[in-house]
Amino acid sequence: MDHHHVRWAPIRGIPIERRLQMLAVCTWISLVFICVVFYLYLFTFPFLWSLLIAYTTFIFFDTAPESGGRRFEGARHWLIWKYFASYFPVQLIKEHDLDPSKNYVLGYHPHGIISMGAFANFATEATGFSKLFPGITPSLLTLVSNFRIPLYRDLIMSLGIAGVSRPSCEAILSSGPGRSIVIVVGGAAESLHARPGVADLVLRKRLGFIRLAIKQKAELVPVFSFGENEIYEQVDNDAGSKLYHVQKKMKKMLGFTMPLFHARGIFNYDVGIIPFRHQIATVVGKPIPVPELAEDQTEPTKEQLLEVQRQYIEELQNIYDKYKDVYAKDRKQELRLMD
Repeated sequence: MDHHHVRWAPIRGIPIERRLQMLAVCTWISLVFICVVFYLYLFTFPFLWSLLIAYTTFIFFDTAPESGGRRFEGARHWLIWKYFASYFPVQLIKEHDLDPSKNYVLGYHPHGIISMGAFANFATEATGFSKLFPGITPSLLTLVSNFRIPLYRDLIMSLGIAGVSRPSCEAILSSGPGRSIVIVVGGAAESLHARPGVADLVLRKRLGFIRLAIKQKAELVPVFSFGENEIYEQVDNDAGSKLYHVQKKMKKMLGFTMPLFHARGIFNYDVGIIPFRHQIATVVGKPIPVPELAEDQTEPTKEQLLEVQRQYIEELQNIYDKYKDVYAKDRKQELRLMD
């Protein structure tokens, strides 16, 4: 493609279905901005000040994000999420049944730039999670800082999204059978490796989610999302480059980092932050049983952690190998595990 040439989308002749899909994706991407602007706009009405001050105070004392959220099942079925998922489109594939009498920790890979597949599959019913896995109630986990954003926090909590802190994880997994959490294991560090044709996972040193699963007696379920890395391009940031150094420093200081990414726009196919239309196929793998702790044991041993990790990685690799020639035909390399 000529990098100096921008391909413009036609104004006419685009089916209304595709227009609605674009609207849904744009709404989700800009939702933080919309919520903040609307929240500030409300302050232009003096009669609302007392209510807004009370709400703002409530935000800082509300423990719901770290105790399972404030779920509203109806919100997960809103029509907008159907259009959002069909934009790419997103597909959910089941490899094995999940027992509703048990609890599960689902590890989602790869992070991608914004984890669009994780949102569509586990924070909404757009791809039919509850029909594929009856009796399982998933909670997608995100940074606790997201719950400081007015209005936005309440929307994502209604979708079952909760904080990724340890108290939050423990509260959800201990709240009854079938309750499960979805952790995007690679986190911000992995987002720096997200680019089309590549599947570099930050996993080898990530033992915290395995320790949590063992202590909570929850089985581990590897999840791999083909196409998650294909929906955005990222500016080159090779290890050792000045950009990579700045991004890593930002991660250390703030707990998150910002990949310099780009894709398409609303009215063009080459410039902007709207994700490319590329299929995302999310495969939920076979559950990995975890060992029981002895009566006098409060923490799993290093050997137990590494053995469960070995089984987890093996199943993750099995998923990749089974579907790579279907959903990753244009890959530039095979699956790689990073530190």
